[in-house]
Amino acid sequence: MAKKNIEEIVTGLAQPIVEKYLFELVDVEFLKEGSSWYLRIYIDKPGGIAIDDCKVVSEEISDLLDKEDPISQSYFLEVSSPGLERPLKKDSDFEKFKGELVEVKLFKAYDGKKIFEGELVGLIDNKIVIKFDDKETIEFEREKVSLIRRSIRF
Repeated sequence: MAKKNIEEIVTGLAQPIVEKYLFELVDVEFLKEGSSWYLRIYIDKPGGIAIDDCKVVSEEISDLLDKEDPISQSYFLEVSSPGLERPLKKDSDFEKFKGELVEVKLFKAYDGKKIFEGELVGLIDNKIVIKFDDKETIEFEREKVSLIRRSIRF
């Protein structure tokens, strides 16, 4: 089964469990690292996710995955917080983090640069819009962006 299909199936299975605890299902990744496969489920809630939150979700999802058995190969299940510098993937992420500092990485250079940082204006007509110096804005076609994530400064 294709990696993308597995991620979609697991998202469908995990969503009701995550919502039951009033958490947000941020992302599901199924990827190979070295010789091992990993199924990573990222969850969040206002104020942040605790280890006990991850544990209870992990146990329920593990039981359901054992029952449904949608993945033929062996893998490691990890349930965790997406972290402070979480990637923005869903349309709702762009609304949630509007006004925050973000880092945008492009597949190909634009004006000689592949990395831009600025305040997130939002996702407008499938274009990621960020603002620099409280005035100048720049737009990036979503499909030309390899990664956009929150940029945290201490």
